[in-house]
Amino acid sequence: MLKWPALAQVGSSHLFAFLADRLALTDPERPVLVVDLAHEPGRTFRVIPREMWSVENNLSLSNMEFSEFADNVDADGVFRGFSKS
Repeated sequence: MLKWPALAQVGSSHLFAFLADRLALTDPERPVLVVDLAHEPGRTFRVIPREMWSVENNLSLSNMEFSEFADNVDADGVFRGFSKS
């Protein structure tokens, strides 16, 4: 079994990874797995494709932390965007 932190090489600047696993390829919503490689290595959540841009942009630019997305997933562990309440 692959260890998530092993995805990042020592000295790598990668903060996170998007992974297309079996669930991402078979579930109708295509929830892609997002893995934290920097702050809490191994922490994961899923994101639907139409929200991937938000995750990628904000994490890459350090506008937001991984936890801000991971803590805002629905009950099934999938991030579908921030609710507008």
